[in-house]
Amino acid sequence: MVNGGRERFVAVQKNGDGDLTSFQTSTGRVVSYEQALQEIQAGAIAGVNVFKGKDGAPHIRGDADGDPTNNLDQLPLF
Repeated sequence: MVNGGRERFVAVQKNGDGDLTSFQTSTGRVVSYEQALQEIQAGAIAGVNVFKGKDGAPHIRGDADGDPTNNLDQLPLF
């Protein structure tokens, strides 16, 4: 864990459309997209944030840090 004990996402799963569906954390836990939303909003996950999309629904994105290699879409699949 990093950032004061907060986990990070290290790998992702995607559906057939390429949408993120679940995440693997730095401690090895696998969380669904919905669970990830809750944990991010609670401050338990570092390096990501939740924003309201054009569709009005909450979405997850990586914090802007100028490093495209840690973009959620660039994380390895599991």
